[in-house]
Amino acid sequence: MGARISIPGINSEAATDLPVLLPFRGRPAGEAEDLRFSRWVGSVPPYYLLAALCAAALWPLVVSAQSNYTQAEAWDALWRWMPYLVTSGFALNLLISFLTMLIGTLAGVALGLWQISPKKWIRKVAWAITQAFRNSPWLVLLFIVMLAFPFQIEIGDTVIPIPDWVKAVVGLSLPIMANISEVVRGAIQSVPTGQWEAAESLAFSRGQTLWRIILPQCFKRMIPPWMNWYAILAMATPLVSLLGVEEIVTLSRQAMESEDNHPELLMPFYGFCLVIFFAYCYPIARLTISLEKRYAVKL
Repeated sequence: MGARISIPGINSEAATDLPVLLPFRGRPAGEAEDLRFSRWVGSVPPYYLLAALCAAALWPLVVSAQSNYTQAEAWDALWRWMPYLVTSGFALNLLISFLTMLIGTLAGVALGLWQISPKKWIRKVAWAITQAFRNSPWLVLLFIVMLAFPFQIEIGDTVIPIPDWVKAVVGLSLPIMANISEVVRGAIQSVPTGQWEAAESLAFSRGQTLWRIILPQCFKRMIPPWMNWYAILAMATPLVSLLGVEEIVTLSRQAMESEDNHPELLMPFYGFCLVIFFAYCYPIARLTISLEKRYAVKL
């Protein structure tokens, strides 16, 4: 009873090349079980961030001796601007992340299903689209979309403006779509082929097999990597500030300019941006790790 059971392909050399449903393990980005970002964020104790902020706060004290602007005035300026930074700045970051994840998920699921299509030309096209956007820098995609898309659309006498943040959503949706596509493909292909064969023996069509048997099993195992990519996306939304979108980083810069750009303002304003993003993404990372352990395949 105490002897360890030998499982081919798990703890002993496999005697067959048939697929085995393995537990979650970190692999290169794009695989369904890749949660390295959430594991890294979730492993950082919150007090590390507080210690880093305290250490960084010492730097402006050296400069304050050469300036009439004090740290107390800098923090008072942040306190006055904080409601505006949260309601008009960080709220836009969240809106961009929500819409981007929605569009990227819907497009990514479709693209992932195309990658397992029985038709070779559909698989090739879906694979090419996935790899193109997976391996492209996000900032480059943002620049292309922002400059290629028009600022307004004219339909007869009606002029429909296209805000910069809408174009930012489209630009960020492209890499999210590609990575969600790989999550879907990896999750589907992790299901043993024996289940496809069993469904075929019961006269299930491919569509019935996919929607009634395969995808319900994949849904739970796709949730952790999906949340992991949302955390990555939320952390990446400040990229749109480089293109003039008025989110929290852009508004922080404008607020500091209105306060005469004193160097003492850098730590309070950008430190606040760091804290609010960490406070938002850290619980997501912890929940992702928890769900990974809950839904992990136990052999």
